[in-house]
Amino acid sequence: MSYQTKLQQSAEVAGNITCMGLDPLVQSLPFSTGNVRSDLNSFFQQLFRRMTLAGLIPAAFKPNLGYYQCLDRPRDEDFSGSAALADLLDMLENFFPGIPVILDSKRGDIATSSLNYAKEAFEAWQTDAVTVAPYMGSDSVKPFISFPEKGAYILNRTSNPGGKDLQNLQVTKEGTASKPLYLEVASQIAAYNQKSGSVGAVVGATNLAELLDIATFYHDQAVPLLIPGVGSQGGSAKEVMEILKKAGYPIELARINSSSGLTHPWKSNPVPEDWLEICEANIRSLLTETSL
Repeated sequence: MSYQTKLQQSAEVAGNITCMGLDPLVQSLPFSTGNVRSDLNSFFQQLFRRMTLAGLIPAAFKPNLGYYQCLDRPRDEDFSGSAALADLLDMLENFFPGIPVILDSKRGDIATSSLNYAKEAFEAWQTDAVTVAPYMGSDSVKPFISFPEKGAYILNRTSNPGGKDLQNLQVTKEGTASKPLYLEVASQIAAYNQKSGSVGAVVGATNLAELLDIATFYHDQAVPLLIPGVGSQGGSAKEVMEILKKAGYPIELARINSSSGLTHPWKSNPVPEDWLEICEANIRSLLTETSL
């Protein structure tokens, strides 16, 4: 099954286009036994069980690799964070079969190194898709898009404030009018996608004008969109949905991501006793806002 087909089918099953980011902070967990792997395992087990019982199924999941591997202490032979991520991926398969998992690692290097990073995502972690940085060009990107049935989301116009520093620069080619760099990157992403059918774009929910430009450009090219920035970064799922519809974009191929707002909205404050109810309510709200 192609990654694009997996996106379409999971959106139909879930009835929404939510992507649930899974970026836990140890200090924000409701459990603190001192055993990182056990605490993360307990947290996700309870959360996923509650979601399943409530019939809440997101259309994708996105763990950020750095949140787990930063907990490892390899020189002490401690791989608690990586083990917790492996446990998480097993849980996702059991609780939410058929729902795609995007490994957010934003890799990109010379071709041979990129191939190793692609193998890390697709063979070592066995995820469905990975995020990719395009700065080093086509030979850096191509190893990620050479795996049948796997997806690659290329950074296009990101949600962070500093994204404008480079991504909004005007680019001029001989004989053509200038355009922002993010649209030039969009052209390259569309070209990659024509060949593989599973190359998507990361476009932030915090830059609505740019999102409209890009979604309009992609509207008839079946380029999957991964849209972070909803929730604590200030983006609105409702506004994103309106823009996708206005652009005529095939909504079932988009995934609107929220992370901390779904898993630990209390941030650095003390964990409330009704933390499960709070998470459930926030997840339900986002699934409703992104419903098809």
